[in-house]
Amino acid sequence: MRFFLAAVMIMQAATAVALSAATALAQDHVPRYGEADKEKSQGEIEADKRAERAYKRSLGNIPNQGPTDPWGAVRTNDAPKTSTSKAPKTKTKTGTANN
Repeated sequence: MRFFLAAVMIMQAATAVALSAATALAQDHVPRYGEADKEKSQGEIEADKRAERAYKRSLGNIPNQGPTDPWGAVRTNDAPKTSTSKAPKTKTKTGTANN
């Protein structure tokens, strides 16, 4: 029984390693740092240009919107204006200006 369990565990570990190695090897070429990009074909260059033009054209379809005020419904127009011309009193640790 022990031998069977050990064999099953070894098979599970081997399967896990094989599956992870297979997915890693299935990836296309991953460029290394400093490696030059491969040349694009003429069709790929034209497709990139068409995609860029379509993107710029789609940006023109977005309507211009004015500035929004998310707090506009909460804020009232009758609120008093606060004046910042008065200098605030400086307080010491005891709470009075003169010691």
